[in-house]
Amino acid sequence: MLNHPTRLLFYLTLTTGTLISVSSTSWLGAWLGLEINLLSFIPLMSNLNNQFATEAALKYFLTQALASSILLFGALAFSLSSQATFSSMASPSTLNAVITSSLLLKMGAAPFHFWFPGVMEGLDWLNSLILMTWQKVAPLMLASYLWAPGAFAFTIIVACIGIGSIGGINQTSLRRIMAYSSINHMGWLLSAALLGETYWLVYFGFYTLLSTALILLFHTHQLTHMNQLFGLPLSSPLLKLAFFCNLLSLGGLPPFLGFLPKWIIIQGLVAQAFYPLVTIMVLLTMGTLYFYLRMGYAAFVLTHSTPKWSPFNPLSPSLQAPTLGLLSISLLGLIFVPLFFPSL
Repeated sequence: MLNHPTRLLFYLTLTTGTLISVSSTSWLGAWLGLEINLLSFIPLMSNLNNQFATEAALKYFLTQALASSILLFGALAFSLSSQATFSSMASPSTLNAVITSSLLLKMGAAPFHFWFPGVMEGLDWLNSLILMTWQKVAPLMLASYLWAPGAFAFTIIVACIGIGSIGGINQTSLRRIMAYSSINHMGWLLSAALLGETYWLVYFGFYTLLSTALILLFHTHQLTHMNQLFGLPLSSPLLKLAFFCNLLSLGGLPPFLGFLPKWIIIQGLVAQAFYPLVTIMVLLTMGTLYFYLRMGYAAFVLTHSTPKWSPFNPLSPSLQAPTLGLLSISLLGLIFVPLFFPSL
């Protein structure tokens, strides 16, 4: 996909738009970077051979255009709020909520998540990975400037984790499951943003690593629905072990590496005395672990037959090394944490 010069150009401008947003010193510059990022991602999403991709690109464009217009309105209103005639119309806290809501809409956080699962459903796995990871960097960075403990922030965090947990339970499409998983992780990312920039960057790094490992396997074997997991070849134990360990690690099961970022955030929130928030977050996250376990347990334990003919190719030698490396990190990473984080 990277051998086409047009796609290389769009990937370059996609990266440039995000870098402009996170390095801008004004809201107008941040808005400009977000627009460059949007106009670069739309052609990457579109596919003339797939009407669902074109529909997803249209949904994404309309939603992002609405969010951009609200962001621009909020930024302009914020710059005018120092005037006496305007300050009586809207308080700074209200304008902060308007700007933050537009950024939450851009990143697909609940309760502004209505477009996210539908757009994910129409994309291929590579574009889905970009939407789940890179496209969240700029809105998260900008939202962290205005993000502060309060009723608004706590409501958004609980809504993200709750909707992400409940929404994925009844799904059979792997893309929708990953979409609701991403919404759930958004709640943890936003709670990490309450503690500081380092916290959410660490969590985002782990989330990106685990999501990339999982989507690499989905993309390699062209998996789209849960019933395809039952047909994974038993002759490739490395594939099944890598898939399910990364799945449970993304869910935050304690023996795996994915538990580390949640552990760090829980420790930080407890140190700030946010006890009710931590309790609700941990309880609601059990929903995501449930549907991860449902995917893993049903396909790994209850399937005994090995078909003579299978549409899945065995894991190629070129993918064995990265798959084994990602599996080793996911399995053994938590063991070496005390060497790098003695305070934990």
